[in-house]
Amino acid sequence: MRLRAPSRGIARMATSTEPSLTIVAATSLEAAAVRRAAPRLHVIESGIALSRLDAREYSDAVVTCGLAGGLQDGLTTGSIVIPDAVSTPDGKTVACDPLLSDALMNAARALGHIPYRGSLLTTSELVNRSARALWAQRGYVAADMETGFVRAGRIAAVRVILDTPLHELDEAWLKPVTVLWRPWLWPQAMWLMREAPRCARLASEVVALAFTSHV
Repeated sequence: MRLRAPSRGIARMATSTEPSLTIVAATSLEAAAVRRAAPRLHVIESGIALSRLDAREYSDAVVTCGLAGGLQDGLTTGSIVIPDAVSTPDGKTVACDPLLSDALMNAARALGHIPYRGSLLTTSELVNRSARALWAQRGYVAADMETGFVRAGRIAAVRVILDTPLHELDEAWLKPVTVLWRPWLWPQAMWLMREAPRCARLASEVVALAFTSHV
């Protein structure tokens, strides 16, 4: 895991009037946060692992925005990750667009945060326990369930860490209704009700500043 200072100045790639940028957010929580923070951006609610998308290919720029699981021990809930590249378990790797990523980096810094750079893993399953340790050993900073499955002319991501090696999520949360008959998970529900909106809001604020500000 490494930190890298962003380039000076806010990169101007997309603005609130440019239709070529699509923001992909997995859940209604994440999508609503972006729509509140940046109402003029084009936002798609994709579903977890893009389950709600009919098409996964875009001709121009896509930024995924939302939550992620931290893989490295130094990451805490609320840490911002803006990856250099994204990979899937089958070995496919795509470099993130540097101009989009620099805009996100500078926005995060302007909001008072120091984002983490590095490689993002995209998988259709929650990464927990031994799998989390394995991907961390391979150098991945965080894991999400969308970015690496999107095909676009340019891609970037801003993900805010929710679960960590010290605070893992049960796989039941992929189908939240099942938690109702799993009372041992109810304390985790209270934690999620507090932390998930906060993390989604932070990711949306980075996107809003990066792509709706004229500098």
